[in-house]
Amino acid sequence: MSQAQQPADPTATSSATTPAPEPRTIRARFESKLPRGLIIRLIAYLFVGHLFAFFVYLLFVLGGQNQ
Repeated sequence: MSQAQQPADPTATSSATTPAPEPRTIRARFESKLPRGLIIRLIAYLFVGHLFAFFVYLLFVLGGQNQ
């Protein structure tokens, strides 16, 4: 008897029909989607990028006062 001809077992659970359990905490849900190293680099790049933008803005403000 092939698998297609075997009767379905009503007690067996299929992984296709049951959804995967969701992580309970926000941190666990966030870390399950993005690696921790990526999060740290993203925060560092955002901080450094904003610091650089502030420095350039400060240069334009101070340069505009000298005219």
